[in-house]
Amino acid sequence: MDINLTQEELSFQAEVKEFLSENAHKPGTDYNEWRLNWFKVAASKGGWDVPKWPEAFGGPGWSPTQHYIWEQETSRAQTPWDLPFGLSMLAPVLMNYGSKEQQNRFLPDIRDRLVNWCQGYSEPNAGSDLANLKTKAALSEDGTHYLVNGTKVWTTLAHIADWMFCLTRTNDTGKKQEGITFLLIPMKQEGIEVKPIITLGGSHSVNMVHITDVKVPVENRIGEENKGWGYAKGLLAHERTGLAGISRSIVALESLKNQAGSVKRGNGSLMDEPTFKLKVAELEADLMAVEYTELRSLANAASGNEPGPESSILKLKGTEIQQRLQRLTMEAGGIYSSAWGMSNVGPSFARSGMSGYLSSRAFTIYGGASEVQKDVVAKNVLGLKK
Repeated sequence: MDINLTQEELSFQAEVKEFLSENAHKPGTDYNEWRLNWFKVAASKGGWDVPKWPEAFGGPGWSPTQHYIWEQETSRAQTPWDLPFGLSMLAPVLMNYGSKEQQNRFLPDIRDRLVNWCQGYSEPNAGSDLANLKTKAALSEDGTHYLVNGTKVWTTLAHIADWMFCLTRTNDTGKKQEGITFLLIPMKQEGIEVKPIITLGGSHSVNMVHITDVKVPVENRIGEENKGWGYAKGLLAHERTGLAGISRSIVALESLKNQAGSVKRGNGSLMDEPTFKLKVAELEADLMAVEYTELRSLANAASGNEPGPESSILKLKGTEIQQRLQRLTMEAGGIYSSAWGMSNVGPSFARSGMSGYLSSRAFTIYGGASEVQKDVVAKNVLGLKK
C-alpha cells in the first residue's frame, strides 16, 4: 500500500491549509456570525461546507484521500462546531432511500444548518441489541399516518432538536430486523416529552424521550415499511467510522505530550519519567496501527466499496484510544484533575481532566458497544459462527 500523497493531493492539502488559515476565527469578533459565514465561504469553494456529500447533492465529490486530508487538517485548525446527525447520518439515508420530495424538503435546511436533528435509536431495553426495539408505529386505517408510542434513551441533544429520525416497530412477526420502519418525527409537538440525563462528567447532552400517541404522516416515512433496518445499518457503518476520531486523537496525543512536558518532575518533566513515557509510547504505537487500518479502509473506499467490518475495528480501537488519552491527561494533571473547573488551581489543562475522563466512559458504548463491534469482527473478519 502506497501511503505517499501524489503531487495533486499535496496541492489540495496546501489549498485546504490556506483556506483554513484565511478563514479562522479572529479574536474579538462575533463567533456565531463567523460560524455561519464560514459555511457560506466553504460552500463557495464548491461544496466544502458539506465535504461528505456527493456531487449530485452539492458536495465536492472528493476522493477518499481528499477526505482524509480534510479530516487531518480540520482536526488541527480552528473550524466551527457542527453537528453530525443531519449532515453525516441522516443525509446519506435521504440521498440513498428518500423520495425526491423528501430530499427537496429536508436536505437544503440540513445543509444550511437551520434545523437540528437527533437520533431515535436506543431504548431502555434495546441498546446494543437494537433490533429488540419496542417503540410502536401503527398505521391508521385510512393509511395517512402512523400513531407512534414508545421511549427512546441516550438521545443526544434531543432537548435542542427540531426533528428526530427514528426507528419504530411496525411488525411483530418474523425476524425482529424485518419489522422496523424509519420515520422522521417533529420534536416540537404535543406527545413528546424530553427528560434530561446528566452524565458522570456533569454535562447534559443525552436525554430520555417519551413518545405518546404522536401522529406521523406517511410522507415522513423513509423508504418502504418494515425495511428500516437495512437503511439504519448503512447509517451505523458511517457513524462508527466517524466516532473512531483518528485525526482528532493524533492531534490530542501531541497536545498531551506538550501538556505532560509542562509538568515539572525533579530536574525534568513528567515526559521524562519512564513509566509515563512508556504509556504514551504504547498509546502512540496503537494509534499508528489504527491510522494504518483507516488508510486501508480509504483504499477500499477508493475502489468504490461501502464501509465494511473495518468500520467496527476502527470504532472499537479508536474509542478505546480516546479513553486512554483522557486517562493519561487526567494522570498528567495529578491531584489538580479533581478540581472540576476551579480557576487558578494547577495547570489549565487539568481543570477539565476529571469531567473529560468520566465522560469518556461512554465512548465505547454509544454508536454500538465494544462487545457488539467484537461480534461483528468475529463474524465478518474472522469467519467465526455463533
